[in-house]
Amino acid sequence: MSFDFIFMLTSNDRTVPDARARLEEVLAGGARHIGFKDVGLPITELKALADEIRAAGGRSYLEVVSLDADSELASAKAAIELDVDCLLGGTRAADIVPLIKAHPVRYFPFPGRIVGYPSVLEGSISEIADSARALTDLEGVHGLDLLAYRYQGDVPALMRAVCQATEKPVVMAGSIDRETRVVEAAEAGASGFTVGTAALSGEFPAEGDGLVAQVQSILAMTGRAAQRSTVPRRIALVAHNARKSQLKAWVGRHRKALVGQRLFCTGGTGSMLAAAHPDFTIQRLQRGTRGGDQQLGALIATGELDAIIFFADPQADHAHDVDLKALTRLAILHDTPIACSPAAADLFVAARLP
Repeated sequence: MSFDFIFMLTSNDRTVPDARARLEEVLAGGARHIGFKDVGLPITELKALADEIRAAGGRSYLEVVSLDADSELASAKAAIELDVDCLLGGTRAADIVPLIKAHPVRYFPFPGRIVGYPSVLEGSISEIADSARALTDLEGVHGLDLLAYRYQGDVPALMRAVCQATEKPVVMAGSIDRETRVVEAAEAGASGFTVGTAALSGEFPAEGDGLVAQVQSILAMTGRAAQRSTVPRRIALVAHNARKSQLKAWVGRHRKALVGQRLFCTGGTGSMLAAAHPDFTIQRLQRGTRGGDQQLGALIATGELDAIIFFADPQADHAHDVDLKALTRLAILHDTPIACSPAAADLFVAARLP
């Protein structure tokens, strides 16, 4: 996640009764990350929602707001049954991780002390940051769901402290109802944010009436805020042998934009770029011929890449076509930008890197 807008089909911490009808409007507005709560509708209707989100090419989220242990465990089991992409919220990570460890769902629990309904966040900033650190140290916790604007205190400082406490993605949730809050989340290092009630109530300034216009407005805000985001982008840099020099030149041209990002490279490309730019943060994978392309595919499938820059050789032996086709298919399926030429890669830098 780089900086994503997650639309929640919810109002006052409950999935809205007409969620399936509203989903059509949300999709028409262009949202691709869409979620709902574990309360408000029976599981059969939530299953239909999750299936429709996936069929439309979106990424699905279930957020737990139940506070008692039995309900939270039941919601985690529901996330598995619904086959959602991400499970947000909940406070009992030690109990949930064993339930989901054999499943592909990504888990983002709440840090800090959560009380009441609708939920609010309590505790000092240092206590919440310590909670964030402890949670993300757990294997099976993939990120955090921070109820930032449900906190009575210095919210920007809280968001910065939590984002600095972990390298895992942090989603900001709760009462984000204006562009200044979206920008504050981006500047703090958030990987995404949720909006539900405010959009359904028409609180964002938009060019027209209705939910479609609200979604379009928030997406425009997201794009503007992303330019001020401080979260490192996770970018794969790969090149076939005949185009390694071209990639090296492209990277050199964009060195200032890339130096703070998290870069993933297959073996030979990684060695070349590490030697040329020792100040880069590069994670080297296997060489392409030894499974590096398949490792990249796994990173795409689990949502751990924000973009793939793959300078492919169009005149190479056809043996390369299978790997490139597989990566392209996964990138399309998981809505991950992939650029195969310098001009396309330039567009990614202009649009996504501050």
